[in-house]
Amino acid sequence: MQFKTIQGVEVPEIGLGTNRLIGREGENAIKLALNLGYRHIDTAQSYKNEREVGEAMKRSHVDREEIFLTTKIWHTHLEKENVLKVAENSLRELDTPYVDLLLIHWPNPDVDIEKTLEAFLSLRDQGKALNIGVANFPLKMLKELNEELAAPIFCNQVEYHPFLSQFDLLDYTAEHDLLFTAYSPLAQAKVMEEPLLKELGEKYRKSPAQITLRWLIEQEQVVAIPKASSEEHLRENIDVYDFALEDDDFYAIDDLDKSTRLIDPDFAPEWDN
Repeated sequence: MQFKTIQGVEVPEIGLGTNRLIGREGENAIKLALNLGYRHIDTAQSYKNEREVGEAMKRSHVDREEIFLTTKIWHTHLEKENVLKVAENSLRELDTPYVDLLLIHWPNPDVDIEKTLEAFLSLRDQGKALNIGVANFPLKMLKELNEELAAPIFCNQVEYHPFLSQFDLLDYTAEHDLLFTAYSPLAQAKVMEEPLLKELGEKYRKSPAQITLRWLIEQEQVVAIPKASSEEHLRENIDVYDFALEDDDFYAIDDLDKSTRLIDPDFAPEWDN
């Protein structure tokens, strides 16, 4: 596994997205991932699987210090007192004294973000969240946090794959040394049907998924958290370190149509593109 170093912190480039990995089956998939070498696990309060993640970490016998663990607080729980309560509950469910990264899962315009940040900073000061950040924040909102409020943001986690442009956000995160975590990096398996990615897969003797993950992690600041539950896919997603994309191939993926957004709930913010 290789890492991106952000603000002096090493973050494994390929993590495991755990949404919908629930129950014993989900727990076994997370444990298997850890035993295969994954060291970056992403969960959330809303996934209702923090207990499974905690059990999997315990059963894997991987030292807690080796795992970069992220959880997220849902947008309806961002009032200051609520944040503190929910975070404590997450730590109990995960059976860990701290998370490596705690995120605001979605922005909520009806809540005073400064009060939310006060709660997040309190958790950071107590050592319960080593780093804090946001998810699904468009560039305008990220700038407000980072520049106007001078919040010590570590990460923005957003949907990113070959069919969605996030280039302005990428430039900004590089400029300010922020982690850029790509969720739904395989576009909910749509990459498997893309002719260019299939063609490149044949050229490099890799799957379209592996070509996509390689394209993502070759970008500055970017780490990816594909979801997988089978041993075959878990192995495949971290088997991306024995090749590199030629420049022309990398830019050909850049040039794919980038207007497909898959995650857009009714409470989503106004996107930049």
